[in-house]
Amino acid sequence: MCGIAGIFDRQGRSGVSERLIKAMTARLSHRGPDGDGHFISAPVALGHRRLSIIDLAGGAQPMASPDQTHVVTFNGEIYNFQEIRQDLSSLGAVFDTQSDTEVLLKAYRQWGVDCVKRLRGMFAFALWDADRRALVLARDRFGKKPLHYTETSEGLFLFASEIKALLLHDSVPRQFRDDAVEDYFALGYVPDPKTIFASVHKLPAGHIMEIEEGREQPRVFAYWDLSFERETRGSFEDLKAEMLELLEESVRLRMISDVPLGAFLSGGVDSSAIVALMSKISSSPVNSCSISFDEASLDESSYARDVATRFQTSHFTKQVAVDDFDLIDRLADVFDEPFADASALPTYRVSQLARQHVAVALSGDGGDEMLAGYRRQRLHMGEEHVRNILPLVVRRPFFATLGRLYPKLDWAPQMFRAKSTFQSLALESAEAYFHSVSIMGDEERSRLFSPHFKARLNGYQPQEVFRKVAEHAPTNDPLGFIQYLDVKTNLVGDILTKTDRASMAHGLEVRAPFLDHVFAEWAASLPLEMKIRGGQGKYLLKKAMEDHLPQNILYRPKMGFVTPISHWFKGPLQQRIQSTLKSEPLLDSGLFDAARLRHLGEEHINGKRDHGRALWSLLIFESCLKAQWGAKESQAA
Repeated sequence: MCGIAGIFDRQGRSGVSERLIKAMTARLSHRGPDGDGHFISAPVALGHRRLSIIDLAGGAQPMASPDQTHVVTFNGEIYNFQEIRQDLSSLGAVFDTQSDTEVLLKAYRQWGVDCVKRLRGMFAFALWDADRRALVLARDRFGKKPLHYTETSEGLFLFASEIKALLLHDSVPRQFRDDAVEDYFALGYVPDPKTIFASVHKLPAGHIMEIEEGREQPRVFAYWDLSFERETRGSFEDLKAEMLELLEESVRLRMISDVPLGAFLSGGVDSSAIVALMSKISSSPVNSCSISFDEASLDESSYARDVATRFQTSHFTKQVAVDDFDLIDRLADVFDEPFADASALPTYRVSQLARQHVAVALSGDGGDEMLAGYRRQRLHMGEEHVRNILPLVVRRPFFATLGRLYPKLDWAPQMFRAKSTFQSLALESAEAYFHSVSIMGDEERSRLFSPHFKARLNGYQPQEVFRKVAEHAPTNDPLGFIQYLDVKTNLVGDILTKTDRASMAHGLEVRAPFLDHVFAEWAASLPLEMKIRGGQGKYLLKKAMEDHLPQNILYRPKMGFVTPISHWFKGPLQQRIQSTLKSEPLLDSGLFDAARLRHLGEEHINGKRDHGRALWSLLIFESCLKAQWGAKESQAA
């Protein structure tokens, strides 16, 4: 895994800044602590920070063809590179290294941009094609690896793995994007292709960008999308066997490494399944890493220990205090933009632990999205039955009225919290699912913002993010539809962003077998009853793993990385949040209603309402504002 950066003078002028490309690359040193490299030849400069995983001696980057007409800087892993190498060799290609980077370079020379369709892995790369006078950028199908870009007023196109490298250029504005601020307070992250900065963008997952010298606009297009076409294929036993075969193949491909390798092990179904299959494949004990908490109600480490014992892994555990919130300001630098998923804290810690023992770790990321493991997906399916019976013209006024009249009972058991269900039933499917994942409702956000900022938003609503994704959904099937929404929003914007930044902060590569596109395409095509049955999500996976994992691992309630943020704001973080809600960065931003900020904190601390997620979002946002202020002051000095 690596960090990449580059500069392209689209006007074809004679010089690009060697100082700038080296500074950009150095800013990404945490992503590649094993070395750096640069290619500078007007009008392009490419930079690379290397984390050596495969062909430790021969895979240095940027890598150029012998005639220097093609040069690539590449972040990621191509798991089927040996297969592609054989295909290229049969076509006459000669290789000088054992690296997947050289395979990528020669695959482009053979097949052009269509080479990405052959790649099985995670990647973000930039390739300079001197023959075409064009820079080609590409990002993997699910967006496991990041790629950001901007263009300066002088016509310089800049790209980098992380935003922080782009902000080193004096001409890149740091102004926040209004609709991205609204998106963040709705979702807890800034969805692709936006960033929090108006001048910086993300290349969407599964897309290619071509920027040609002298051409006014870059060409951006999708080369892949996930299909949910349903096919009933074989008996239940046949499908179980096929799932195990495909998942085992995906795990085996991700165990190719020239450095120590292990796995994250939470004790949940997905990570336990990965460890079980790794243990089957490996001739030596698997390295497994877990986080434990000093609060018993949040601690899953005993389940992880059971799995480690069952498969005789070399197991490493680090206990983290539930009040391990000293990382808040550190996360502002790690993520470069506001990111309010509090599980980033334990993800950072488990990555820190893993890097002490391995350079590569496999994770269970993507299992919930691909195999319907989220509770919200099952609840949505129940609501869909009502939507199918009652037309919107009936549902909207009836359930909207009930939603307004029914009291909001945050403290009540889930079955009695009907207000949100009524509100959801008054909406269309995409908008309803948006509300199910929102960290703050529409009314709450509206009260939070200042009149001036709301006027600037000019009626924008973050539901638009989901509506746009829904327009391209390749299925009308209710479950496939919301799985597609999850893959295009929450998976890439939250889950994969969290894993990439938290792991790469420690120079750790994380691989996700459930997001192998061959496995994912097969899983997406499974019929509904293979994903959800009897109130159980991931039904087929659990059945397929019954011979490998105990019942208490497969069928216990899902926890995930839980952090008690609501409790923190009534206890150890009470003074911090009170200070934050009246801080200069928040109040001087002009985005917020100062009285509402104070009221939000008072209601939560007094126990009248649970505003934990809203307060956490504000705390993280303020930390990012302070980081940007500090950076601007540093630049000015």
